[in-house]
Amino acid sequence: MRSDAARTDAARSADTARHDGTAHPERSAHPEQAGAPLIPRPRRSTRHPHDDAPDTAEAFRRICALPHGPERDALREEIVRAWLPMAERLAGRFRGRGEALDDLRQVAALGLVKAVDRYDPERGNAFESYAVPTVTGEIKRHFRDHMWTLHVPRRVQDLRNRVRFACQDLSQTVSGRPPTVAEIAERARMTEEEAATGLEALDSFTALSLDAELPGSDDGYALRDTLGGPDPALDTVVDREAVKPCLARLPERERDILYMRFFRDMTQSRIAEHLGISQMHVSRLISRCCGRMREEVLREAARHEPADGAGHVDSAGGAGDGTVESVRFGRGAGAPRPAEVTSNAA
Repeated sequence: MRSDAARTDAARSADTARHDGTAHPERSAHPEQAGAPLIPRPRRSTRHPHDDAPDTAEAFRRICALPHGPERDALREEIVRAWLPMAERLAGRFRGRGEALDDLRQVAALGLVKAVDRYDPERGNAFESYAVPTVTGEIKRHFRDHMWTLHVPRRVQDLRNRVRFACQDLSQTVSGRPPTVAEIAERARMTEEEAATGLEALDSFTALSLDAELPGSDDGYALRDTLGGPDPALDTVVDREAVKPCLARLPERERDILYMRFFRDMTQSRIAEHLGISQMHVSRLISRCCGRMREEVLREAARHEPADGAGHVDSAGGAGDGTVESVRFGRGAGAPRPAEVTSNAA
């Protein structure tokens, strides 16, 4: 037990602390803990993000009662200006996504104007609960419709967002390697095919310039250097396919002659020596084979022409008005000889 002198000294110290302004409620309530350090209690913030929202309930009731005119327009503009800080804060949530903040604020302001025009105070809901999703939806619509370099369907865009969030979550748990398609599909609760589609759409939001240098290239090798050009042989694809059946119906010796002439690039003299015939005979056989195949192809084309007879084949074997597809033996670059088109068929 404390002595009377000790209690007197403690009371004197308490009075001195009260006069000096250093007393603390917890210390006075628990004198035995007077020497313990004080830990300040953290203040709980109950402030709402839009606690500075203006009270425009009366203004909305007035604007609903006013007819269209200057007075209503002025009141509408006043409401929009009052809520504009809230719209700008919502726009700030989307910064760093490839769009300038000033443009996002313009889009948010447009969404705010739409919310003001469509809000009905008679429904009993606060304007804030209607304006926030309206402004946010307008910003998301801007990203969906104007920020994609390639046109991607809405379903694929949704898959992309789900895959992107799943990859962000998995990056916290999977280290040292990118997540697999199966892991992404399981995390996002979708099929692996949908996950693969979402992964492909991740690269569709922006596109590289053709002048962009490829990674790892030190000599200025750009993406445009990898692009190919038109293939001149495409003009002969239809012709080659057309003569295949005709070439298959030729006798074996004629097919061998065409093969040696146009595939092995042998002269007519060498072919004649190989077959034991004259060079003139080889020349006549080549001309006769090419002419026969040409006639068969044109006859087949004429048989499939429209019933009204819009096109006709002239005596020279050509299409009179161009409606009948003629076999262009030797036309175009890279096909100097008539039967060049039969290369694949042989």
